[in-house]
Amino acid sequence: MIVTFRREKLINAVLYFARNTKFCGKTKLMKLLYFLDFTHFQQTGKAVTELDYYAWDFGPVPRDFFYELSGNMGDDLRKAVAVTKQSEKFEQVCAKIKPNLQYFSPREQRILENICVIFRDVKAEEISEISHLRNHPWDRTIKEKGESEKIDYLLAVDDGAESLSLELIQQRVKERQEMYKTYGVI
Repeated sequence: MIVTFRREKLINAVLYFARNTKFCGKTKLMKLLYFLDFTHFQQTGKAVTELDYYAWDFGPVPRDFFYELSGNMGDDLRKAVAVTKQSEKFEQVCAKIKPNLQYFSPREQRILENICVIFRDVKAEEISEISHLRNHPWDRTIKEKGESEKIDYLLAVDDGAESLSLELIQQRVKERQEMYKTYGVI
């Protein structure tokens, strides 16, 4: 597997959440990553990990990463984390190494920290309730497209003080797509 900067950010976000929250099982981790990506996208027009999230019955899930974490982990991920079955319903995600915060911008670090402060002591059931809030991206995707459909990052854009305008975000997304097309993965 080729290790990219984006992949390093994902693994280090997982490490950060595993070390800085309690009850960090797979379900909670999926929600923490969702909040990281969608909060950053709302503020900048770009997700931190750039994972694709899907509207599963129990909330937003980065499907491909969930499956990787559930079985066929890449060597880089296996060296960094362990997933251990604690009970029938809980698989703990544990960090084997310290996260490297140099992969994150100051804004990304602030969002990581804020998410950990908010959700440090929360269990998966409680964080799932929050990810299901009415008119938020998961809820809108379920209602408009149906279950198991991809959640559009643009649904995170709102009239909040920290949200960029929809027009500016769309422009940034288009520019990034053109760069990907020209230069490949950046």
